[in-house]
Amino acid sequence: MEVGINKGHGVDSYDRYIYIHGTNRENLVGAPLSRGCIALKNIDVIELFDIVREDTLVYIEPPPIIVGGVECRNIHFTGIFGTGMSALAQYLRFQGITVTGSDRLLASEDTSSIRSSLEAFGCGIYSQDGSGIDKDTDVVCISTAIEESNADIAAARASGLPVIHRSDLLAGIIKTKKTIAVAGTSGKSTVTAMIFEFLTACEKSPSLISGAPLRRLKKQGLIGNAFCGGSDLLVVEADESDGTLVKYSPNASVILNVSKDHKDIGELRVLFETLTLKSEWSAINADDPALASFKSSMTFGHGNRAMWRPDFVQLLSDSVKLFKNGIEYHLSLHGRHNIENLMAALCVCEHFGCDLSELADAVRAFEGVERRFSVKITLHDIYVVDDFAHNPSKIKASVSAARGFSKRIVAVYQPHGFGPTRFLKDEYITTFRNIFRQTDSLYLLPIYYAGGTALKDISSDDIIKALGNVSFNAMAVGSRDELVDRLKSDVEPGDCVLVMGARDPSLPALVKRIVEFFGGIKEVPS
Repeated sequence: MEVGINKGHGVDSYDRYIYIHGTNRENLVGAPLSRGCIALKNIDVIELFDIVREDTLVYIEPPPIIVGGVECRNIHFTGIFGTGMSALAQYLRFQGITVTGSDRLLASEDTSSIRSSLEAFGCGIYSQDGSGIDKDTDVVCISTAIEESNADIAAARASGLPVIHRSDLLAGIIKTKKTIAVAGTSGKSTVTAMIFEFLTACEKSPSLISGAPLRRLKKQGLIGNAFCGGSDLLVVEADESDGTLVKYSPNASVILNVSKDHKDIGELRVLFETLTLKSEWSAINADDPALASFKSSMTFGHGNRAMWRPDFVQLLSDSVKLFKNGIEYHLSLHGRHNIENLMAALCVCEHFGCDLSELADAVRAFEGVERRFSVKITLHDIYVVDDFAHNPSKIKASVSAARGFSKRIVAVYQPHGFGPTRFLKDEYITTFRNIFRQTDSLYLLPIYYAGGTALKDISSDDIIKALGNVSFNAMAVGSRDELVDRLKSDVEPGDCVLVMGARDPSLPALVKRIVEFFGGIKEVPS
């Protein structure tokens, strides 16, 4: 083994294991996950050498994942390119489980990268026509976005195979680990990434199942939203959008905040409270009045109700600082909301025994998550920000963060889904009226439609019309070509073009197009 190549902290994901190299006969047992290497615990290696002789062909079968009493060694994911589904698929491949999958965006150029990466992991990728399901498939895993009429589901039913929801699979994985579940309507992906990276830096060697790619993991050649560490710790992002997080019984949970998103606040409170009650240890944001009645092991925040609170904080133009017990935690992310995120992550990591000075170093080195307020400066001195914001509270936080370095905001927002847009229409209108100034501009792109059944009875133009007479420039554009034409005459040096929206894999390409239109990248702030 070579230090820095396949051995050492931050490189060897199985740092409590040793490797047995293969014999170039992997074709006899299928695609290898670890490029010809097999990871075994030391005690298993000793046992292996006791029972086999040299030149013996050895097949090592990984333990199955148990879901609903079913032993699963071969799982098919319908909608495998989705960020939550792809994270589960990678994690299971790390465990040696056979994975296949399909996606309705199989032919899209915007998904070619994730397809190649999943195939490199050994996942078989198929058209969404049932062809990926065969005699070896144990279960078919779907998300809430998959309709009952899907061809994969029909093929599973015809073969008598169980069809399980993504949340049932995640619940089964959570049971096998000492799991930390991160929940809340805003900040989940960032706090999940923080906890994972901070624990990793403190040599706790956690695993990860997240809803967004971590920049640090992408630099290691991974997709970035899943990882397999050497300990029993697992950090997961617990999504509330379809109400399924009540299935989880983690060792620890953290609730960040509550705001209307997918569901009303009352319904969300029930979901989050159920998660805390099913957790052995929990931490909640004491500054959020909607969480005030929750019972928890720990609270964090600025106010006197918080058990974990900083001595003081600083909001800088390009970063935030938090001070506690004489230690400075300097985070290179924009916005007041990232102070809240940092408090939550530090509170959890202290509970799991992290050294405070090592935590401070980890905070300083944190690189963030893709599409979470990613800032680029163009040669024309235009700030272009790519952000995942997709509900009113997140849009408000993103605009506030952008005002830290730019006086004028040119916001571009693509609403996600007809149902969510209809549900949040009034909140969008109120938020837009309150956060934009006279010199700002707001452009709404057509509502993103990911397929399936949907009542298309609302449009971006409906929201603009409902805004009425506002002091700022607001309009719905019919296409991205029209958007770029509008930006050409609207944007001046020093302005911030803030592109917001969720789920659509083509949004990064739009951001790239805008950056190139304004001269290309001048600087990527560290």
